[in-house]
Parts: sequence; structure tokens; C-alpha cells
Amino acid sequence: MEIVALVLLVIAAIFVARSIKVVPQQHAWVVERLGKYHGTLTPGLNFLVPFVDRLAYQHTLKEIPLDVPSQVCITKDNTQLTVDGILYFQVTDPMRASYGSSNYIVAITQLAQTTLRSVIGRMELDRTFEERAIINTSVVEALDEAALNWGVKVLRYEIKDLTPPPAILHSMQAQITAEREKRALIAASEGRRQEQINIATGEREASIARSEGEKQAEINKALGEAAAITAVADATADAIRKIAASIEMPGGQQAVQLKVAEKAVDAYAQLAQKNNTMIVPGNMSEVAGLIGTAMALMKGAAPKP
Repeated sequence: MEIVALVLLVIAAIFVARSIKVVPQQHAWVVERLGKYHGTLTPGLNFLVPFVDRLAYQHTLKEIPLDVPSQVCITKDNTQLTVDGILYFQVTDPMRASYGSSNYIVAITQLAQTTLRSVIGRMELDRTFEERAIINTSVVEALDEAALNWGVKVLRYEIKDLTPPPAILHSMQAQITAEREKRALIAASEGRRQEQINIATGEREASIARSEGEKQAEINKALGEAAAITAVADATADAIRKIAASIEMPGGQQAVQLKVAEKAVDAYAQLAQKNNTMIVPGNMSEVAGLIGTAMALMKGAAPKP
């Protein structure tokens, strides 16, 4: 009896173990009943019919990163390019993932490689480096359309590395170096041009300033000379007026005669100093006549009261 009870206990434990299933969160288990798809167990406690139902497939519903092996692609300009990428996908339909493909991971990997070769084959080498986003989007669109039958959603594809052949890489490096040298030369020439512009502008402004200074100096000089001439004329006129007024005063005529006589004697003295021959008037009356003539002129020039 004890053996029978022990056997029954073992059978009951087996039944319980095969009938009760606890599914973890973000997982889905596919159940087959008598070899046919029966249902999908959701996270939590689930019950099966022992020896009738069985767990056929177990899937995780988390986002899965898939490393796509590197491969050699040919660009539109017939250049070999080694491409390495990573694919992110998620199981959205456990039933399709179980029966839509014998191995959806291999199918996704192969399709990603062929799609990538097709996309890169339509681009030139330079564009492949500039338009990674377009390549990634094209691969995702092609994979997502095909993966619907596999119960898989392709979320994104990212290119990890694009490696051209060493010769092409060396040429690209030389091109980059030449481009940088070109930009440096252009910057230097722009600097020299700006320097020449600044120098010319400075010289022009200095020349204008000098000419303005010279102009102002000439104006000031002319104004000064005009003022001096005016002052001399005013002083001469004032002196003449004073002389005329003095002549009309008592004793003025005699003073003028004396002054004229002195000027005449000085003139003869100057002639004697400047010539080796002494010049003496033959008739002293000539001196008196000279004085008389001067006095007559002075009287004619004097203002009448």
C-alpha cells in the first residue's frame, strides 16, 4: 500500500508540474495540443492539460539586439566597402514567430545583409559616408515588410563601421589633407587682402587728414596775411592822418621843411657812401628848390580845413 501511495504521489506531482506553468514578464509561451497550435500563455499563472498540451516554443518579447556579420559591398562606382551593422528587433506575434519561419533570426540576418548590399549598390562611395541615416532607414523598411510574416517587428538598423580598402582610405586622407591646405591658403589670402584693404583705407584717411590740415593751414595763413595787410594799411592811414594834422598846426610847415632837408642830405650821403666818386650838388640852390617842391607837394596833399 505504501508503494502504491508513493507511486500515486509521484504521478500527482508530475501532473501538477505539467499542468501548472508560471510565465515570466515580457515572455510568451506557445502551447500545442496534440501537435496543433492551441494558444499562447501570457505572463503569470497558467494551467495545461497534462500529456495533452505541451510547451512548443518560448519567446521573449523584449527588444533584441542582433549583430549582423560584416560583409563586403560594392558601391555604384565599383568600390569595395566592408560594412558592419547591428539590428534591433522585437517579437510581436509569438504564433507567427513559431510557425512563420524555421529560424527567424537567421532569416532576418540574411535579409539584412542582402538589403544592405542592394542599398549601397545604388550609392557612390562618398554618399555612403554622408547618408548613413538613409541607408539605415532603407534597410529597416525592407526588413519590416518581410518580417511581418515572421511575427517580428524590426525597430532600427545601425551601421557600426564602413571600411573602404586601404588604397581608397589613403586617397581619401590625401583629399582631406589637400582640402584643409586649400582652406588654409584661402584663409591666408583673405587675411592678406583684408590687410591691404586696411592699409589702403588708413593711407587714404591719412592723406585726407593731411590735405585737410594743409588746407586749413593755407586758410589760416591767408587770413593772417589779410589781417596783417589790413593792420598795416590802417596804421599807414592813421600815420598819414596824424602827419597831415601836425602840418596844419603852428610850426608844422617849418618842421616839414626841416624833415625834407634832412632826407635830402641823407640821400646825398647815401650816394656818397655807395659810389667811389663824391657827388656834390653844383648849386646849393638846387637843394632849396628840392625842398620847396616837396613842401608844395605836402601842401597839396594836406587836407583843407
